[in-house]
Amino acid sequence: MSSAQQANARSPLAASGWTVIGDRQLVRVSGTGADKFLHGQFSQNLSDVTAAYSPRAAACNPKGRAYALVRLVRDGDDLLFDLSATMADETLAHLNKYRMLFRGTTMAVEPEARILGILGQELAESLCRGASQSLDRPGATAGIGRHRLVRTEDTAEGLARYELWQIGPLSGELEQVLSAAPELDLIDWRASEIAAGVPALTPETRDHFVPQMLNWQHLQGIHFKKGCYTGQEVIARMHFLGQLKKSLYRLGLDSADVPPQPGEPVHGGERNAGELVNAVRYEDGRVECLAVLRHDSADAELTVGASRARVLPLPYRVPERENRPAADT
Repeated sequence: MSSAQQANARSPLAASGWTVIGDRQLVRVSGTGADKFLHGQFSQNLSDVTAAYSPRAAACNPKGRAYALVRLVRDGDDLLFDLSATMADETLAHLNKYRMLFRGTTMAVEPEARILGILGQELAESLCRGASQSLDRPGATAGIGRHRLVRTEDTAEGLARYELWQIGPLSGELEQVLSAAPELDLIDWRASEIAAGVPALTPETRDHFVPQMLNWQHLQGIHFKKGCYTGQEVIARMHFLGQLKKSLYRLGLDSADVPPQPGEPVHGGERNAGELVNAVRYEDGRVECLAVLRHDSADAELTVGASRARVLPLPYRVPERENRPAADT
């Protein structure tokens, strides 16, 4: 990988390789009140976060709009979660207002920790023998010394993906495994996230969407039967009353000089159909996007800017589009 930031993702995506997910920061929460503190702010049941399972979660405002999308990882008696680096300070300042209610509970960025994005089963097996079998669902987690290898969603095209939560220095053996594998650019990981239907919030889209609009319930990020948390009433009402009219779609544009920006409108014919969430341009000129669209507009002729858009497959079902209730978690 060159020192310059790669402008476009590889086409096709590399079948094997790794990259530092440098736009995410790891945060550690410690103390006897850690679980209760986070339980009241995130959409996940903290009792489900174990050494073997690291689910996603959302933090929302009182109106149920998500301002952070995270993964929760158990590290001994502590909890780790990841934040967008560009919004970390603002998010932590907001969460600290609630943390102050839990005496002895601390929350701080882990400066020596980072997340590596891992593409391909073979590389995951080299890092952790048996990973392809033992980590059989998104969120499944294995310890590698102090580190955590977490299975994440495959792309719609079947490319296996993992996250290595590196806590402290890597062993010489792990360093050797990674040095022998292709090092990719961050844009390649972002492209794999879009191909897997995993959204990321930006300053332009923060506080815009109820988590279900981002398909977060299908990414194991919402527990509908847990106790109260900020925004829970809106999220639960939308789920149990079947009021979801928008959800996350994966779109393809045949060509664009530059990828569209988060927050840019998507049109369906003459109407506004929704809002773009993330986009990436491939080296062959095509663009892939994630966008929140109204269900009644998804079959229209979609455009993003001057480019026509077509709906691409996701690796998971979204039953709400078919007027079928989603299973509770």
